[in-house]
Amino acid sequence: MKHIVTGIIAHVDAGKTTLSEAMLYQSGELSQLGRVDNGDAFLDPNDLEKKRGITIFSHEANLQYQQLSLTLLDTPGHADFGAQTEQVLSVLDDAILVVSATDGVQGYTRTLWRLLSRYQIPTFIFVNKMDAPGVDREALLAQLQSELSAGCLAFDGEKLADSYEDIALQDDSALDSYMADGKLSDDMIRQLIAQRKVFPTYFGAALKLAGVEALMSGLENWTMPMVPETAFGARIFKVSHDEKGERLTWVRLTGGELHPRDEVLPEQKINQLRQYNGVKYQVSQSVGAGEVCAITGLTGTRPGQGLGHLANGDEPVLQPVLTYKVDPKGNDLHACLKALQQLEDEDPQLHVTWSNQLQEIRVQLMGTMQLEVIQQLLQHQFQLDVGFDEGSILYKETISSPIEGVGHFEPLRHYAEVHLLMEPAECGSGVSFAADCSLEVLGKNWQHQIMTNLSAKQHLGVLIGAPITDMKMTLIGGRGSIVHTVGGDFREATWRAVRQGLMMAKQQGEARLLEPWYQFRLTVTQDQVGRAMNDIQQMNGQFDAPENTGGAIVTLNGSAPVSEMQGYAQTVNAYTHGQGALECVFDGYQACHNTDEVIEAAGYDPVADLENTPDSVFCAHGAGYPVKWDQLPVMAHYPYMEK
Repeated sequence: MKHIVTGIIAHVDAGKTTLSEAMLYQSGELSQLGRVDNGDAFLDPNDLEKKRGITIFSHEANLQYQQLSLTLLDTPGHADFGAQTEQVLSVLDDAILVVSATDGVQGYTRTLWRLLSRYQIPTFIFVNKMDAPGVDREALLAQLQSELSAGCLAFDGEKLADSYEDIALQDDSALDSYMADGKLSDDMIRQLIAQRKVFPTYFGAALKLAGVEALMSGLENWTMPMVPETAFGARIFKVSHDEKGERLTWVRLTGGELHPRDEVLPEQKINQLRQYNGVKYQVSQSVGAGEVCAITGLTGTRPGQGLGHLANGDEPVLQPVLTYKVDPKGNDLHACLKALQQLEDEDPQLHVTWSNQLQEIRVQLMGTMQLEVIQQLLQHQFQLDVGFDEGSILYKETISSPIEGVGHFEPLRHYAEVHLLMEPAECGSGVSFAADCSLEVLGKNWQHQIMTNLSAKQHLGVLIGAPITDMKMTLIGGRGSIVHTVGGDFREATWRAVRQGLMMAKQQGEARLLEPWYQFRLTVTQDQVGRAMNDIQQMNGQFDAPENTGGAIVTLNGSAPVSEMQGYAQTVNAYTHGQGALECVFDGYQACHNTDEVIEAAGYDPVADLENTPDSVFCAHGAGYPVKWDQLPVMAHYPYMEK
């Protein structure tokens, strides 16, 4: 049998879990068709999921259809839980993107499409709810082609040969083949799907099982299984805890095999290998390449981490945009911290922090839906009734032109100097590190220490102390001493070099403050358009020309700062008397619209932040002494890079 791992992803309420249920029923895996609104869906087993009627956590199911063995990973649909969906993408052979026929391509659908492109996941599209009155199949297909890709082509017709020309137009070599003999081989079509040039599109109504068998036949025919590697490798895509509190590390193997008692991390051995189907599992004695399993006995693992020869994955695109302070409501603060740290173990994007000085806990979240779920999880799992403050914006910092950062650490009998070239990088790329330094200047061991310490902490900017992003740091020089350089010296020099470079950028007016922006879709009536457009302009937002979406309903699509649009949904609800709708999706970081105001309100002094000091330490007359950051161009021992 061909075995593939497929994820089902969608905008909330598109019918993603309903489609999963229909596929399980159609394959004979389920004897009765469950429903989300009845709270008996196979892949929404959690009490919170049943209560809210949405998927909050990713779940696994297995089915067989003809000659296809399919591992199905159902993912959350709400944008607030997008980080969990992104984690799953790294282990998929293919994805099924569900689009609602009544709503078409929505804001979060576009976000998911960008993620599928980033992870290069071959994608099948299922347009659901085709039984709704007034839906137009051809108009929906045209929208998919214009907003997602021209390669979105209907594959559920009686004769695929009628679509050969459209398929061939997506690739030059395929077109040459088609022009030569008037047809395309199935293998060529599979290659085009695998290369994300063609996206097979199916239409149906999952609740009524319409179109589901055609989709499953398409998955059996057009998917290509992963080619296993010889060496052991596995990607972690999820961490959870079972009903007894046991920690589970979910992986997909890319090569080799796993067995109980295998040591996959230093001094950490596998206890059990569990293969889940919904909430039930079986314990396996061996798991091979291509398979998914949950491992017990591992600690400190995290989503995105690679095991064996597999390197760790990139930082996720979807990041929290809000930070909240925890109100313990009389509960023990440390009990709250311990509970939140367990939730952070499952979702590292929470970034739970404890300030001993302020005696406060803070968490980072995507939005209010996630906040409500966190509160309910704390109540349900830990019997902790806690509150949160109103929340504040998570800003980030970057630079707008290259700068050389230098750090020097030379107390008595210590010595290290590091030079870094810090350059602005593509928007949304995060922070990357590289080395371009001769081994004659810095030995291999010293360079390894510097690179390790560069990635060992979250570096803060110097405008308001926010995390830095969109930057590449390259090691270009430095010095050590065979006699005096000891462990920790290059850590101090490296961290000081980062901060010194940022201070130089600030002095030259090249430091930049970034804020999160929303992509929004605002629906109002014709007589409310003027009010809506004025509000968006007041929020420093921007929008496209209004679209008349039928009758007196008008839609505005655009983007605006999260700081300004927070809470606007309630305003829309008030002035439209519940008839309007606002949908917001995180759209990345852009230049802050009120930088001076934010910097003044923060009152951050980068020199006074002793844990992130930009200053250096030199030695004279047998004693170390501090040197201010702006003196490094004169004091540095290793020469600056030529401008």
